[in-house]
Amino acid sequence: MTEEAADLFAMACGFFDREVPANRAKWETQRHVDRSFWRKCGELGLLCASVPAAYGGGDGNFLHQATIQEAYARLGDRSWGNTIHSGVVADYLAAYGTEEQRLRWLPRMATGELIGALAMTEPSTGSDLKAIRTSAVRTDAGWRINGTKIFITNGGSADLVLVACSTDPSKGAKGISLIVVETKDAVGFARGKVLDKIGQHGADTTELFFDDVVVPHDNLLGEEGKGFAIMMGKLPQERLMIGITAVNAMELAVAVTTEYVKQRHAFGGPLLDKQHIRFELAECATLAKVARVFLNDCMETHLSTGLDLTTSSMCKWWLTDVQCQVIDRCLQLHGGYGYMTEYPIARLYADARAQRIYGGTNEIQKELIARSL
Repeated sequence: MTEEAADLFAMACGFFDREVPANRAKWETQRHVDRSFWRKCGELGLLCASVPAAYGGGDGNFLHQATIQEAYARLGDRSWGNTIHSGVVADYLAAYGTEEQRLRWLPRMATGELIGALAMTEPSTGSDLKAIRTSAVRTDAGWRINGTKIFITNGGSADLVLVACSTDPSKGAKGISLIVVETKDAVGFARGKVLDKIGQHGADTTELFFDDVVVPHDNLLGEEGKGFAIMMGKLPQERLMIGITAVNAMELAVAVTTEYVKQRHAFGGPLLDKQHIRFELAECATLAKVARVFLNDCMETHLSTGLDLTTSSMCKWWLTDVQCQVIDRCLQLHGGYGYMTEYPIARLYADARAQRIYGGTNEIQKELIARSL
């Protein structure tokens, strides 16, 4: 943590501490974060932190993006889709976009005028991205896109969607391309209802439909047929982002549970007086500490030499598995109150489960690790 990043962290924490608790219930009810919140984040420089200043970004690196996510994740909220907006979509555009594409989209993403989404998952295609069926056919008018995407973060609000398409089905993974769809006035583009999830209720997650949607030829991101390679190349960073959320969630779970068992009395005294309670918390606190050390090591490696795919898979599966274990044990220490959504531990529990699924299921991560042995 550099001095500059520390200042950014302090500023971001102050803003999120004011805005997130005050709006969380509203976001969860309406199933999305207000556009005004995105605009405020843009005004403070909390969007596109690692994008060069020439394109309206913060001119930082992954440390700055991770710092902002850390400041947000420590509150235990999972509504704001900035990890996709800034950490994925903007990063893809900055790294692989043409100069015209960067100047066209990134400045407005940095202000919050445009919200970004990445459309990979399909009803019959989850972790197996090579099996993508959404097609994009080159025509005289442009790329003609047909298909359905599901579980898309920011899908209901997105103005800019990176769509993973099959541009040459005969080539498998080498026939997958990324094409940018600007949703405003896009004929043939439609959104399904916001999906009703177990947790992460404030997160805008929807199904997207493409029925002969035509976009210009120059909306292709990178080279044709390189989409799968682009997505794979950025996976270590995406898995690190998931790890940041996991570690902050388990640290928060230990903190709120410790406070609860100090105040909750049973059998003649505070729960914390009971040896079993103390031992459970001691184990959970240790797991959270080990997780933090592992995450920091992965962060340092990524910032210096770049995190390899195998270690990023270890980071993703282990941290999210431990997240669920720690939060489950902490919920148990709350007794019946742990099952009530008014308590933070209940929301942490419901929000945690998806962490082991998105970003590539944990079973896929273990398979990838095994292949490297």
